[in-house]
Amino acid sequence: MQMLFRLLAVALVAMLAAPAAAQQWPAHALRIVTGTPAGGSPDFVSRLLAERLSERLGQPVLVEHSAGTGIAAWNTVAKSPPDGYLLSMLTGAFSARVAVAKSLPYDPIKDFAFVTLVSAYPMVVATAPNSPINSFADLIARAKAAPFQITYGMNLPGSVHHLTGELINVEAGTSLRGIPYRGNTQIVQDLLGGRLDVMIETGTIAFAQINGGTLRGLAVSSRRRFVLEPDIPTIAETLPGFEVMSWLGLAAPGGTPRPVVDRLIPKLADPDSCCAQPHRDIHCKNLRWSNGI
Repeated sequence: MQMLFRLLAVALVAMLAAPAAAQQWPAHALRIVTGTPAGGSPDFVSRLLAERLSERLGQPVLVEHSAGTGIAAWNTVAKSPPDGYLLSMLTGAFSARVAVAKSLPYDPIKDFAFVTLVSAYPMVVATAPNSPINSFADLIARAKAAPFQITYGMNLPGSVHHLTGELINVEAGTSLRGIPYRGNTQIVQDLLGGRLDVMIETGTIAFAQINGGTLRGLAVSSRRRFVLEPDIPTIAETLPGFEVMSWLGLAAPGGTPRPVVDRLIPKLADPDSCCAQPHRDIHCKNLRWSNGI
């Protein structure tokens, strides 16, 4: 009986200690790990949110690029202490990897505490401004006439870029050939140099390049024309029912105290205060759109 009382006392202390620790959080700097190279959408949006969180939490919030990318970076987050001081900016590739990987070193549900969806956006099929491909329907016609000859630049195999290209092949009965790259810069160079026919990129990156005249948009993967670029047709206008949306979302290691997660959510609710500078326009419009603003 004495042992039972001791166990109950320990359990009670633990129950009381967890809310107390959550109330004292944060006591020092937080980190957001992107798991992607600098300069991309996860990096940019992480820095916007870091500014906002730092102002509202009263502690520095640092953005870091993990030494590993993709699965390696997510595994690092999954295995980190669930103390509320490490966050990860997940991308659509997180769920894509679950769909294509035979095994993962982490449980994609149990090993993460999901905080909030930050942004959602379509993928974009684009080509060079002087390309002879004049529309998405024209791209499909050319691909059917020359199986395996039409190429598209994409992110690494298993990415949302790759899966979008393969879904187009399935729905259209084509054999577009995906060429993997480790970043947008080289894809654009090869596209403009005539070594690629088209590319598939996230809207957060492609829209700026289209508006700047570097690329020409052929189609977006949203169900309806995307509110930020209404002049670009949808893939669904050629392939009815087609829809792919990528996303960015904030997560913490699994087991992070729920009171900590609940405190984070209202701090991220309104993107307006971190969108004041003109050079942030495309990303901030997208944040507003995906939050229903």
